[in-house]
Amino acid sequence: MPTRTRTGNPAATLIAVVADIAALILGLWILFYLLDANQGNALVGFVKDAARFLAGWSYDLFTFDEEWARVVAGYGLPAVVYLFVGHAIAGAVRRR
Repeated sequence: MPTRTRTGNPAATLIAVVADIAALILGLWILFYLLDANQGNALVGFVKDAARFLAGWSYDLFTFDEEWARVVAGYGLPAVVYLFVGHAIAGAVRRR
């Protein structure tokens, strides 16, 4: 029985991985915020700064009364957008 190998487009794979990493950073910051992680920790600080950069276009887009809701919506929306758009672009590149 012949084995089936899949050779993917490296550019499409790179686009999908970058989108996944961006969404992971944003999701990790949401988790750190909700769990009240130590802001003085180097990892937490790095994730916060990277998430703020990635979500710059949606920062303070929502004006919920509760701060946790603003964080979840303000950083969750770009995470979903990066995943959706990144994987859509990767799929289009892969089909070429």
